[in-house]
Amino acid sequence: MTTTQDGPATEPAARATPAQIALIKQRAAILSVMATILLTGAKILGAVISGSLALLTDALQGLVDVGSTLFTWFAVRASDKPADEEHHYGHGKVEALAALVETAILFILAGAILWEAGNRLWSNITAHVEVTPLVIGVMLLSMTVDAIRWRSLTKVAKETGSEALAGEATHFSADFVGSALVLLGLIGTWYGLERADTAAAFAIAAYTAFCAYRLARRVLDTLMDTAPEGVGERLRDAARGVPGVVGLNWLRIRPAGGRVHGEIGISVSRTLPLDRVVAIKAELGEALAAAEPGAEITITADPVQVDDETALERVLLIALKLKIPVHHVTVHSIGDKLSVSLDMEVDATLPLGAAHEIATRLESAIRAEFGGETEVETHIEPMETGQPAGHNAAWETVEDIGKTLAGEAGKLDGPIHDIHSVRVRQTAKGLVVNYHCRVDAGLDVAAVHEAVDAIERAVRIARPQVCRLVSHAEPAVAP
Repeated sequence: MTTTQDGPATEPAARATPAQIALIKQRAAILSVMATILLTGAKILGAVISGSLALLTDALQGLVDVGSTLFTWFAVRASDKPADEEHHYGHGKVEALAALVETAILFILAGAILWEAGNRLWSNITAHVEVTPLVIGVMLLSMTVDAIRWRSLTKVAKETGSEALAGEATHFSADFVGSALVLLGLIGTWYGLERADTAAAFAIAAYTAFCAYRLARRVLDTLMDTAPEGVGERLRDAARGVPGVVGLNWLRIRPAGGRVHGEIGISVSRTLPLDRVVAIKAELGEALAAAEPGAEITITADPVQVDDETALERVLLIALKLKIPVHHVTVHSIGDKLSVSLDMEVDATLPLGAAHEIATRLESAIRAEFGGETEVETHIEPMETGQPAGHNAAWETVEDIGKTLAGEAGKLDGPIHDIHSVRVRQTAKGLVVNYHCRVDAGLDVAAVHEAVDAIERAVRIARPQVCRLVSHAEPAVAP
């Protein structure tokens, strides 16, 4: 749970829906209004009976409380309105404005109490204060109600992140302490201390001003979009722990309406496909939600070149961005410059002039990436479009090709053995053969590829009708 230095937690209830949170806040606000009206009436009655300045100032403060609680109720209702065309982030700042008004009310009350108490002290006016069981009962009732409201509003403010209810809780904490000081002043007057009531008024004013100062600091932090303490660190740690995030560019957060809003910019490898980037952003969103429940963070991913990105990956990425199919890419160094050669596929019906323009665009992009001295050679090939028709070859043909594969593998006496899963398709261009074989798992890929190529050359010589042969090498199963 996140807290500011001087205020309650601002983390919303993790499991409550926005509608439930709104209902909780509104119910707490309206109950506070009803309690304030009843309690203020009791205080006014007690002040009239006793003549106590401290109790009278407390009762007058109660009249202001009625207005402030009504304003808080209005602010809580307004803050729960959804975002619209004029308020893209919602109406959450209304609660901060309500808390700011609450702060102003507390400062004004503190000043008024100080003025009246100082006037009595400097004018040497000693007012008659009558202490009766009714007055004591009113004060005890006031303290009980204020304590309940203080505790309940603080709890709801923590659960919902409501600035308005937090301000109201601070107000009632001042009321509770004020009522306690009034009671002490009355007791002191009962024991013959003539200035006890005035001294209690001074103490009430000082504590009210202190509460207003604390509330002002918290509200101004919200209105100035000060990042909640500790939230930024938790979100950064969560982002750094997500696989695929290679850098954290920025993080901007601000509190509003009991929630944390913001945006985060991350770096991802530019060689990643779009669906992988989307998956990384989704995983990051889940991590941020776990670190700060209820936070609404917009994620921006910037593609960057990572330190371990190879030259081959960079060439393939350039071709991918230009939507040009390439294969057989070779990259090697010649002295102090780079040499790149590749096969490029274009539509077979495309005129050579247009195909050459595509090749020139690709070559220019590669030189721009690696430097103008880079040597780039492209071989233009026709790309097969559509899906050529074909059908499974006769069983006799499949059996013949299978025996030829096994025979040629045996003649070469290489690492290829156990030819299986042979499939032969008849197409307009000839036979397309697919087969599986087994190879020692410890053999490197280059050696396996060389052995497979040797078999392919031998089979195509023995069976010229084979136009394409595709092998799938599997690790040999240990005996």
